[in-house]
Amino acid sequence: MMKKAVDREPEERIRREMENAAELLRRFASEKSALLLKVSKVLSRCLKGGHTVYFAGNGGSASQAQHAAGELVGRFAINRKGYRAVALTADTVILTCVANDYGFERVFERQIEAMGKKGDVLVSLSTSGRSANVVLAMQAARRLGITTVALTGPDGGQMAKWADYLICFPQAPTWHIQELHLVALHILCREVERELTGKVS
Repeated sequence: MMKKAVDREPEERIRREMENAAELLRRFASEKSALLLKVSKVLSRCLKGGHTVYFAGNGGSASQAQHAAGELVGRFAINRKGYRAVALTADTVILTCVANDYGFERVFERQIEAMGKKGDVLVSLSTSGRSANVVLAMQAARRLGITTVALTGPDGGQMAKWADYLICFPQAPTWHIQELHLVALHILCREVERELTGKVS
């Protein structure tokens, strides 16, 4: 009997996907390292001064916002005191209250207006750069003298106008941009720990 041919196409498809992700990461490393170092120092100054880092995003970006806040309040790689970080995506009572009374576009803006102070930092995530609720939060932050950091897709979208520090990523599928956002957030958390503790993990 003839042996049945093995279908290698699914395996090849997965390999190509992983190679695409690796190539984007190489581009990210060559183009964004200096900017990430600069942003990490901005976050470190904020936290060292007793201020707060806020995170905002929708969908997958919301989960990354909460993840990043957790890494700062908890720990990333070094045992140390907790840092002041808040994910504006996490309180379902506030989110649904504001969305019901003012519209979903204002769920992050309202929180920044209520809690944000000069010296704080807002880190906003959107692969398109056009999420209305994120843009409004950045505008509110600008009015209050809060430093704004944006992690976006290739052109920054509307967020580019309101970002003090704009971290754009290459043209790529949404999921690959989100993967790069996660790498960037992890790098920022690690550099903040090193800066504030003087330790190298």
